[in-house]
Amino acid sequence: MRNKWKYIWSLMFCLLIGLGIYSNVSIGEANEKSSGTITIADAGWDSMRVHNEIAKFMIENGYNYNVDFINGSSSATFTGLRTGEIDIYMELWLNNLEEPYLKAKKAGEVIELATNFTTNQQGFFVPTFVIEGDPEHGIEPMAPDLKTVQDLKKYPELFKDPTDPSKGRIVGGHSGSVAQEIMKQKVKTYGLDEYYNYFSPGSSGATSASIEKAFKNHEPWVGYYWSPTWILSKYDMTLLEEPAYDEEIWNKNYGTAFPENQIYVVVHKDFPEKAPDVTKLLRNYETSNELTGEALLYMQEQDATTKEAAKWWLEEHQELWTKWVPEDVAERIKSAL
Repeated sequence: MRNKWKYIWSLMFCLLIGLGIYSNVSIGEANEKSSGTITIADAGWDSMRVHNEIAKFMIENGYNYNVDFINGSSSATFTGLRTGEIDIYMELWLNNLEEPYLKAKKAGEVIELATNFTTNQQGFFVPTFVIEGDPEHGIEPMAPDLKTVQDLKKYPELFKDPTDPSKGRIVGGHSGSVAQEIMKQKVKTYGLDEYYNYFSPGSSGATSASIEKAFKNHEPWVGYYWSPTWILSKYDMTLLEEPAYDEEIWNKNYGTAFPENQIYVVVHKDFPEKAPDVTKLLRNYETSNELTGEALLYMQEQDATTKEAAKWWLEEHQELWTKWVPEDVAERIKSAL
């Protein structure tokens, strides 16, 4: 009997050792599957979030990194990029962060890898039916001679501020955005503050909702908007004319049209060493205004999340993104789709 128990205890001991070894190997294998964690800035607007999700899907499934998003305003997230708290900025709008960006670039704190896309649609927008009417719905033109920002001085009553009927309302950049301060200064520079109150929505989503409401009810609306967005992919809006861009005037008081905006993919200075394989992907990352707008419109019409829209975009545009990565990486990403 004693020998029998010795045999049983020996067998159990061997099993425990075996399980321990198996457990250690499993943990080791699991660790090998993750190459570390990469952080991406989320400054709050939809196009950035779609590109973030596209990059996340490709990085996690193609290169086995974990990806986390860090939320904050444009200024706060860019500061995080400079200090290294954030690794990647998928949509850095040059004109909106020009001074701190050029300073950080000169100091060697950040590295520009690619131009994600370029846009020149940014400024004061109105629904086109305000100018041209909408015969299909029996809407007459409300401001047929509205062409320029200065023409807005004729129509404060048309764009009446619901909280202050003595003035019109111009919807500005949303709270926390760089455009908020630029547009606020533009209103003063053009002398529109005598006729209009400047209103900053709490988020880009609140701005979109106010435009949707205006189109649904055929109500006048004027304010800041930009492309690429699902709004401009879905609705017919007109960008009001401003004086042609002049760098000296722009730097003085923003009293010209927005310059053409380069939207860069930028990383912290240490990132190429941290993830050289992902760096190569990001150097090839190039889309367009139209391609980005497609994803945003899909998200809106299908009531999809940015994650779902990113996956749809990757499925739709395999001929594009497969050129950004090696063949084996592309196959892993396609399998994950």
